[in-house]
Amino acid sequence: MSAMRYTYLGPEGTFTEAALRTLPEAATRELVPMVSVPAALDAVRSGEAAAALVPIENSVEGGVTATLDELASGEPLMIYREVLLPISFALLVRPGTKLSDVKTVTGHPVAQPQVRNWLRAHLPDAMWESAASNADGARLVQEGRFDAAFAGEFAAATYGLEALVTEIHDAQNAETRFVLVGRPARPAAPTGADKTSVVIWQRDDHPGALLELLQEFAVRGVNLMLLQSRPTGAGIGNYCFAIDAEGHISDRRVGEALMGLKRICPKVRFLGSYPRAGVSAAAQGGRPLRPGTSDAEFVDAAEWLARCQDGRA
Repeated sequence: MSAMRYTYLGPEGTFTEAALRTLPEAATRELVPMVSVPAALDAVRSGEAAAALVPIENSVEGGVTATLDELASGEPLMIYREVLLPISFALLVRPGTKLSDVKTVTGHPVAQPQVRNWLRAHLPDAMWESAASNADGARLVQEGRFDAAFAGEFAAATYGLEALVTEIHDAQNAETRFVLVGRPARPAAPTGADKTSVVIWQRDDHPGALLELLQEFAVRGVNLMLLQSRPTGAGIGNYCFAIDAEGHISDRRVGEALMGLKRICPKVRFLGSYPRAGVSAAAQGGRPLRPGTSDAEFVDAAEWLARCQDGRA
């Protein structure tokens, strides 16, 4: 049944699979690897799967453009939760391969910036060619098409390889953020430590156009956690913006910011309000809101306006 099926960026042995298996419900679902992010999400759109886990942001490389573009176009989907996974690479090789034997290497394009310095120091003459995923790179090494692949150490057993070097990362504490995506439905109730994601399109290009969009958040005290421009395909200079904002759509400040954007933008796509990974409601509540931005203050202002309109101010 599709309700019991989750897709993910495959093949087996990817960091995406490792992230998916951290979810409690993964133990009771059929986990199906797909060849690409669009394929994983299209399975959800068609009803073949209930949800898909895909990478969306890396702490070194930034946004995963394939995911951002896919969520911004096509039949709408919604994010229901996120997963943060620490990322450390291993250099996987066929048994018996020495470091001096490695002349060609592969891995996902997002992996390359995370191991660039290590490559320069240890394999300066090795040729890099990107693979569809890190696990797919491991498969290509198994088939003899490359000498080595950068992938998770856990992928070695799946593809009959050895981890020649482990704990490879140019940046300490590197993480990748993954999102569980399903078909649109009512967002889950707020937890007190939430994130809201949208994609917005500006009406036209003029001085201060982006500032006008950002002010809708700023004047209501909504903190932005991600802002990334993506080309719309309509020509040079035409962009949409992927935004992650702190808070839940049911928070007055967030809801009113989204209404403000809807008034001034030709298109706003709501991607969901969902719990922030690794942040508790208690920790989130420890940071006070800016004066005038709490739900109670929005309600009080609305009641004051109603009294003015009724002659009771």
